[in-house]
Amino acid sequence: MKIHAALLLVTVAGAARADQNDDRPPEPKVEGAGSSAMLERIAAIVDDTVLLESEVASRALPLMGDAANTTDEHAKAQAWRTAFRKALDQMVEEQLIIEAATEAKLEVNEDEVQKALDSVKSQNKLTDQQLEAALAQQGTSVAQYKKEIRRQILRLRAINVLVRPRVSVSDGDLRSKYEKLSGQSAVVTEIHLRHILLALPERPQPGDIDAARRSAGEIVARARGGEDFQALAKQLSQDAASKGSGGDLGWYKRGELPTEWEEILFAMEPGEVRGPVHGPRGLHVFQVVENKKESVRPFNEVKDQLRDQLYQEETEKQTKIWLQELRKKAHVEIKI
Repeated sequence: MKIHAALLLVTVAGAARADQNDDRPPEPKVEGAGSSAMLERIAAIVDDTVLLESEVASRALPLMGDAANTTDEHAKAQAWRTAFRKALDQMVEEQLIIEAATEAKLEVNEDEVQKALDSVKSQNKLTDQQLEAALAQQGTSVAQYKKEIRRQILRLRAINVLVRPRVSVSDGDLRSKYEKLSGQSAVVTEIHLRHILLALPERPQPGDIDAARRSAGEIVARARGGEDFQALAKQLSQDAASKGSGGDLGWYKRGELPTEWEEILFAMEPGEVRGPVHGPRGLHVFQVVENKKESVRPFNEVKDQLRDQLYQEETEKQTKIWLQELRKKAHVEIKI
């Protein structure tokens, strides 16, 4: 199985100590005379497995991105809550997948783990000693890192073995996709995006969503009325990472955005503004700054590319359905 180093590097970043972030949920001290021990809070229970708050916090820290360095304490706290919840959801899903893999008697041997570790070292030009020092600086060890690599490989194997048999792309699907594209004089291959984020609480109430929708509608109306989108983003966006640059998100190719976003954004023309678009952090208003197009090539030249694209989309869809099924069968209790 091919393991991407980028996937494995997430675990290196995720091993950073949670106490590097002042906005992490507090760890209560154990009651008792003279005791300096810390009582670990439980973040969630998945069947017989306990996920600790400190583990989730370690995973959440790299998800903060540039928001971790912002001086806007409100935005920083909001970004931390969002990152923590996202990390917790990821860890619950991963545990469900690991349990499904174990039940299916899927295994990962030591040679596979070592090859993946060697790949990480090679791509990052690290010796054994340098890797060990880097991991130690981030509060973990090579043994712990190898354990996480094993889990990542097992997760990918579970999806390959248990989900991909559900995925099929027919010649009719390819033809339908191609005919849809060939109805255009050219197809958009890349887009340059700006956005304005209207953040929502972890558990938004209907009133929160309605208020955000109204705000998004007002922003869209102002932008379409001629106001500068960059200025609106600097003034109104709650995304600390992109606010200062006028909401600039850079360039995206097809397949690099969530499927539901791609269908909307790649259909927009340069300068067009749309919203609200739902996302994991809240509601977004998007502007396509510019795009790149290429003429539609003959079917035989693009069918393999189309097959890969449709296969990826269907795999994502079937993985979500499978995870919902696993969650219904499991005992999942979120404690914080």
